[in-house]
Amino acid sequence: MRFEIMRLDDVDGLPVDTTVVDAASVNGIVQQAAAIGQRLWIRPADTPTP
Repeated sequence: MRFEIMRLDDVDGLPVDTTVVDAASVNGIVQQAAAIGQRLWIRPADTPTP
């Protein structure tokens, strides 16, 4: 499964940038964000159906 991770602006909470990663990478990204107090929004990535 893939997830879209958006980094949120500290002032207004609007998305600053976004990346799509596999499930195995989510924990590392969350740990890094927590270490520096960064706000994230994580949701399942849209995947096209074949």
